Amino acid sequence: MILRIRTILDVEDDVIRDIEIDDNSLFEDLSLFITKSYGFEDKEMASFFEADENWKQGAEMNLIELDEEKNYSKDTLNSFFNKKKRRLIFVYDFLALWTFYIEVVEFTEPLKHKNYPNVVFTQGKVPKIAPNKTFINSEKSDDIEDGEDYDYNY
Repeated sequence: MILRIRTILDVEDDVIRDIEIDDNSLFEDLSLFITKSYGFEDKEMASFFEADENWKQGAEMNLIELDEEKNYSKDTLNSFFNKKKRRLIFVYDFLALWTFYIEVVEFTEPLKHKNYPNVVFTQGKVPKIAPNKTFINSEKSDDIEDGEDYDYNY
């Protein structure tokens, strides 16, 4: 099965790439193809986040090994995407916070003699500088009280 995925870079003037990718591809393949299709070198850390129909950010899907958290880089796309689960948020470069909205817009059969993945639509140019963003973790820590100040004297 081929996934047609719309990727939207969240900047002032939306930058869009529609891609087609085999659903047996890995999350690391999707990450690499997205970053390359936008002209990034894919040298920075990145993660996917589950997203609901209102784009509310959910659980992180790490692409590297972090402590005891699961590494999703070798999971296939078809292990996540289905008719009901179609959206992800992708964050590339945790210092710049390039943020992409990812949505499967169509499930299709592969065409003979066509190579996947490929870009089927482009719109807009990536700005030279990432927008000023703040990362908000959707899973609030119970260890820190709101408004509590800490003195970090070492």
